Amino acid sequence: MEEGGGDALSRDQNQSRRWWSSEFHKLLRKIQGVPPLADMQLELSVVYNACLYSIALSQVSEAEILLTQTVERVLQMTGDDPMASDPPVFWRTVLKSVEATALNSCVLHLFCLQWAIWLATCRLKTIQELQEELSSLFETLSAGVGDDMRRGRSSNTPLLVMDPRRLIELLQICSLIAHGAERLNEGQSSEALTDLQTASSLPAPRTLVAYSHFLSGSCLAHMSRPQMALQCFRKALETDPRCICALYQSMLIYRQLGNTQAEIQALRLLHSTLMLPSATETVVADTHLLPASLLLRSQSLSSLLSVPSALSVLHSLALKCVLHGRVPDSVEHYLDLLAALHSEHQHGVHAEVPSLPRLPELYLEAGAALLIARRPVDCVALCDEVISKTLELLPEKVVLEEPEERSEAETGAVCNKGEERVMMLLWTSAAYLLQGHCHTHLKDWKQAVTHYTRCINLLVKVCFKKKGFQPQIPSADMVDKQRTDLCILQRLKGLSLAGRGISFTQTDQLREALRDLQLSLQAFPECAGAGLWCGEVLWRLGRKREAAACWEKTWSVTTQSTEETVPVYLQEPQSGPLLDAAELRHRIQELCST
Repeated sequence: MEEGGGDALSRDQNQSRRWWSSEFHKLLRKIQGVPPLADMQLELSVVYNACLYSIALSQVSEAEILLTQTVERVLQMTGDDPMASDPPVFWRTVLKSVEATALNSCVLHLFCLQWAIWLATCRLKTIQELQEELSSLFETLSAGVGDDMRRGRSSNTPLLVMDPRRLIELLQICSLIAHGAERLNEGQSSEALTDLQTASSLPAPRTLVAYSHFLSGSCLAHMSRPQMALQCFRKALETDPRCICALYQSMLIYRQLGNTQAEIQALRLLHSTLMLPSATETVVADTHLLPASLLLRSQSLSSLLSVPSALSVLHSLALKCVLHGRVPDSVEHYLDLLAALHSEHQHGVHAEVPSLPRLPELYLEAGAALLIARRPVDCVALCDEVISKTLELLPEKVVLEEPEERSEAETGAVCNKGEERVMMLLWTSAAYLLQGHCHTHLKDWKQAVTHYTRCINLLVKVCFKKKGFQPQIPSADMVDKQRTDLCILQRLKGLSLAGRGISFTQTDQLREALRDLQLSLQAFPECAGAGLWCGEVLWRLGRKREAAACWEKTWSVTTQSTEETVPVYLQEPQSGPLLDAAELRHRIQELCST
């Protein structure tokens, strides 16, 4: 189907539904002029059809008003009091009043519509309160009660536009799915699983059966049974390949289990599926007049069924590839991502993608991937893009203040202008850092020193002010894991000083190199490159004991793996001058033996 075909089909269906709705309402107005005892079954059948079309057109309030007025009319005929406002009490009264009359089947059909309205408006507690009556309704209609009535009607009685038995089957599974989603959201995974496993065994459109398998898997995932959850997600996809949420949750479980290969495969498949035109079309359960999507509108279910955008998935795929050695694939994905974002901008589309990093960060990540792929010239070009957009907006000085105690609302608010300027300064610094790495890779030591220096000159503009103290240059001991900006600042400072110091070693400027490498370790003590090269410089300066101690200290630092938490453009470069650890250890052994 061509893109937009689904929208055209939906428009045609709605136009047809509006016409039929109008016709049934015209007919109803004519019938309601007839005395009620003349043919009440005829009126109730027309009300059923008119309400069904109103619900199908999302005119739920209008349908409920008509339904309530009609049922009150029935109560007046049977001599009962229609004044009860509580829905469970009202419907129990109605069902009891018509139980032994010829109107029983017609009222049961209207009760089905009321059930549909409660589902469509997420009134699940009301459905729970009437669970006994609804179960009885399901059994009664499933057993075929009402067929005789339909066969015995006069030829003037209209047929029902949707078989109540099919409708009630749809309502049964949709209710189980909606209740299961609510219980899962409330942390009642075991109870939800019981509902959902019941739902998966019911006769229903494959989309709904797939949802029940998917939600069963979500329950099992919350119960820390990932392998069983994966089996349910697989069943969901086998039942309906369009159940993209099952593929997404499978990917998250592979990530949780540390199965990187399976996670990357799932991300790749998820992205290609989201790029298909059919993936963005509304999935209709089947050819029913009443689509399941109208009945499953709870926030809990919507949240469980949600998946990221194709661009967000592409970014996750690119990042996962670069972090796990699939660099050529990563470069391709990053360039596709930037091209897609550029195309949207060119066409005036400015849709926000909340899970995507800011555009300068994406450029920096892509630049880092290009550098790892040994494409330094392309990396420099991307960094120039970042610098050209941010450099003129940078402040002369930035003061980071210790945050006051804030409410949750304030903490989650959009960053203010000051924080925005800090981020611009850090992005520009990171761009210069990457360009320094590129020139190091190209062995252009003079340009490398120039770009590392530009990075350092920006970073020294930042001061940190603790409450009750004067602003001062940040140091490693001030870094709080909660302050991302300070962590990035110190890491940038450490890497740029290390890069400049290593570049000085290549031009035999050992004093300058030692100064920078020691400053690097003060700013970022975990910087392995700075530690090893600091030892190398000390060795060359004849301070061999200090060199050996420096190497030993560097190797003894047990750093936790940060590849998943630190931006890829802030990781230590894998290119440029490297020292052989085995050769350094051999030097230490020789030193100790003398």
